[in-house]
Amino acid sequence: MAGHSKWHNIRRKKGAIDAKRGKIFMRHAKNIYTVAKEGGGDPDMNPALRTMIDKAKADNMPNDNIERAIKKATGTLDGARYEEVTYEGYGPGGTAVIVHTLTDNRNRTASEVRHAFSKHGGNLGESGCVSFMFDRKGIIVILDEENALDEDELTLEAIEAGAEDITFEDNVYEIMTDPADFQGVQANLEAAGYKLEDAEITAIPQTRTELDETAAEQFDQLIDMLEESEDVQDVHHNLQEA
Repeated sequence: MAGHSKWHNIRRKKGAIDAKRGKIFMRHAKNIYTVAKEGGGDPDMNPALRTMIDKAKADNMPNDNIERAIKKATGTLDGARYEEVTYEGYGPGGTAVIVHTLTDNRNRTASEVRHAFSKHGGNLGESGCVSFMFDRKGIIVILDEENALDEDELTLEAIEAGAEDITFEDNVYEIMTDPADFQGVQANLEAAGYKLEDAEITAIPQTRTELDETAAEQFDQLIDMLEESEDVQDVHHNLQEA
């Protein structure tokens, strides 16, 4: 399982992206909108919504913005209607890239994503062209910076709750689940008193692609440009991280 982690790898650019406050709040609002629309607007009954609210608050998103996104999703406030659209393509050196977006304008989003691929040595493909190279898994992250947790106890509780695997590296526990068991494992760990640093269903590459220095730099530029888009919620890829 070593090396698969989105937490350890893909977030290397998060600091640069997070400097743009307005885009952070827009992304949080869209995420809250999506999970509230799917599972209801009560965070006590919707663990996914509760997680998204916690993430938004960690980035100092005002409560009014959070409540507005929930009201839009539940139909109690007029506003834009968002839809999830996934794009797949190939980056430099044949790397596989999946782009998850949340948009109120498909044409605008498709144009931005296509432009990013074509500008940085990639090409946008058909739906399904690379997704078969990834496995969908739930990932739950628990930080243990004080070394206060009992690894055996946490492992047992996670497995009993339905987790498939748990790893511990650099004071970070990563718990992997089947997507169908994700919310149940999340709820059980929270009920047991564990503070979850992150929890989401993501795509994990089955194999990774290595690039030379020139192609890797071009690949980074592609990912940077994609993440600059307000519509892009997440980018998955199979680049072999350094």
